Amino acid sequence: MKDEDLCYLPATEMVRRFKARELSPVEVLKAMIRRAEAVEPEINALSHRFYEDALRQAKKAETRYLKRQRTRRLEGLPIAIKDETLLKGMPCSSGSLILKDFVADTTSIENRRILNAGGIVHARTTTPEFSCAAYTHSKLWGVTRNPWNPEFTPGGSSGGAAAALSSGTCALASGSDIGGSIRIPASCCGVVGFKPPYGRNAADPPFNLDTYCHTGPLARTVADAILLQNVVSGPHPRDIASLKPKLTLPNEYAPIDNWKIAYSLDLGLYEVDDEVRSNTLAALDVFRDLGASVEEVELNWPPDLLEAGIDHLEHFFGIYIRQYLDEYEDLMTDYAREFALSARDSNAQKYFHSVEIAGQMYTSFGTLMQHYNLFVCPTNALAAVKAEHDQSKDEVLINGKSVNPILGWVMTLPFNMLSRCPVISLPSGRTAEQLPTGIQLVGATYRDKDVFQAAMAFENAVGAWYADGGIRPDL
Repeated sequence: MKDEDLCYLPATEMVRRFKARELSPVEVLKAMIRRAEAVEPEINALSHRFYEDALRQAKKAETRYLKRQRTRRLEGLPIAIKDETLLKGMPCSSGSLILKDFVADTTSIENRRILNAGGIVHARTTTPEFSCAAYTHSKLWGVTRNPWNPEFTPGGSSGGAAAALSSGTCALASGSDIGGSIRIPASCCGVVGFKPPYGRNAADPPFNLDTYCHTGPLARTVADAILLQNVVSGPHPRDIASLKPKLTLPNEYAPIDNWKIAYSLDLGLYEVDDEVRSNTLAALDVFRDLGASVEEVELNWPPDLLEAGIDHLEHFFGIYIRQYLDEYEDLMTDYAREFALSARDSNAQKYFHSVEIAGQMYTSFGTLMQHYNLFVCPTNALAAVKAEHDQSKDEVLINGKSVNPILGWVMTLPFNMLSRCPVISLPSGRTAEQLPTGIQLVGATYRDKDVFQAAMAFENAVGAWYADGGIRPDL
């Protein structure tokens, strides 16, 4: 098998072939290393590489499979970890010159679960500085580019994760989502990204106590996302907010005929690009073909929703970044510095108003979801911004209209505000510039299985990207 085909195999298929002794973890990892050497000069999705140690682990996994010893769920899979969460003894920069020499003395909860399940961390993936942008470039790592069209961003803040998956340099990837940071890059790069309900996946303090903040999987297929989600989910004694009992997602689902699906193209608030609208409507027709009834609805959400959500982020997340400003301002990117400065204007009244707005949103949405199995909308209002976009100084135009340059071109933040709703982003098509677009499948609170049931049905109907002759970026 050619390296490219091997690198784009679904993770679930890799595990199947490992168990059948048709494929070796060493073979897969070496192919992905060669792939990275070929594509990384252009894409720049990997910040740190741990190839020597990863190859030793892959050899041990190979031996377990060959000797038919007990193997774990992720045994031998190369998994890229976002350069944000901790791995003991390994660097973690959060995309910042300030932390370029930082080495962790502990391992984050989700990373420990990945390692305990046999996953091989062969690389870290790039992020914008402190993960505070919906694109991925930094002074430390430079510009990460979209594999489908390198003039554009892969999204952010888990941009390196999505770009690595899309370019075939990892089997699975971890991400975090505080304003859309899993779903935005999933849409930009044509991969699958899942934001679980708040508390489903245990996380480290203090951000485990921010209801907007979630950790979750990125993958090339829905089944692969299920594989990783089932490993990283569940309660943990270090996280008071983590939910009990652990939810294990099934691998097979019933059809969705007779489902009722609600949708909105703009959430009543966003300017949405015409190609995004067209691809979303085509995706909705797939659900109709699957036997579901699909109806457009009005949400009647408050017009200052986006501003209120950003106020929340500045109050909690901005204050975290603000701690570095006085001593390290000269090392910071313009966008991180601006985000930290904006936190100076944060106050309890703004924060309380953001909570009020979220309450109003759920009064409407919760009532709506009593009558529907699923809600669908675009993931991003624009396929992607340019790779070098800087939210502190650049304008974003959609249909000739200026939108908020931070999060006005994406439609993810409302579902961080409605944090108990599970949301998965799936590819919905491509634009004339070959950029992927995405749709969000939103479930009622804690109904994770519903979004995966619908996602699996949709993917089976349209076909998975990348593997088995599926469409791939031209790299």
